[in-house]
Amino acid sequence: MIDLRSDTVSRPTRAMREAMANAEVGDDVYGDDPGVIELEERAASLFNKETALFMPSGTQSNLAAVMAHCERGDEFLIGDRYHILCHEAGGTAVLGSVLPRALATDAGGAVDPDDVRAAVKPDDPHFARTRLLCLENTVSGMVIDLDHMTTVARAAHDAGLRVHLDGARILNAAIALGITPARATAFADTVSVCLSKGLGAPVGSVLCGQKEVIAKAHRIRKMLGGGMRQAGVLAACGSFALEHNIERLADDHRRARDLAQKLQGIDGISVPMDLVQTNMVFVDIDPSDVDPLRTALNRAGILASVQAPRMRIVTHLDIDDDDIDLVASAFLACFRRND
Repeated sequence: MIDLRSDTVSRPTRAMREAMANAEVGDDVYGDDPGVIELEERAASLFNKETALFMPSGTQSNLAAVMAHCERGDEFLIGDRYHILCHEAGGTAVLGSVLPRALATDAGGAVDPDDVRAAVKPDDPHFARTRLLCLENTVSGMVIDLDHMTTVARAAHDAGLRVHLDGARILNAAIALGITPARATAFADTVSVCLSKGLGAPVGSVLCGQKEVIAKAHRIRKMLGGGMRQAGVLAACGSFALEHNIERLADDHRRARDLAQKLQGIDGISVPMDLVQTNMVFVDIDPSDVDPLRTALNRAGILASVQAPRMRIVTHLDIDDDDIDLVASAFLACFRRND
């Protein structure tokens, strides 16, 4: 099957599986798993942060970060479309007792620094204490430029807040911007980076930041049930991904653009080219075409999240140039039949 539902469906390559099989392991809860130590040191160096912590998932990584930065009853600011607010089951409120306050985002997913300044609560016992700003890059595959991210973060820091970056796909942003991972995250006090999306590892994220905050996150990870034992077999995949799979993200971006261009001009669908900035393509379709398109793609051996009015297609390391041609042909055949 050609699976376009997400880059999370990517599978470990043979070389990554060999790294897993050859991993040296210990017990990470005791802090002596060499594979985990290597991954954490590699990630801290890559993002130029003091230290890093291997986490089972991006959701847990973001939650631990918010809880490490904030106390019960505190408030954090976050874009109204961002993943922590919209797609992580309300964990910051339910498990952290930390109140999110949504800020409007523009068409590209960015928040306004003036909105950040205006949202910070005065020091008054009637109000929750504003302690943190959560940013995100990329947002639905779109890249927010470094200057804007830095300006927004500076507004937060000037107001006494810390800044956490949900960088699940920050390496896609870095490749698209042509900058290093360290530059792409320099403004953030902490950053969570997913290993199991475009990087192709089977599981895990790394949370990078200052030693004091990561030490708190380490305790929170244990409380949340995220302590793992012989985790070096998983960490080996993460280390392999950070060493071998960053630069190749450019191939995913190219293939997304190629697919979007091939879909242009097909009657019955619309492809907003301005949204194709990394590895995501969005296709606008009529509700009446959902079932026929899903059936046509399935018959062609293609898995996709077909929905109206807009569906998302995601390229990743399991998708090659021939797959892009097959997907475009399947779309064309479907909508020709519907004419």
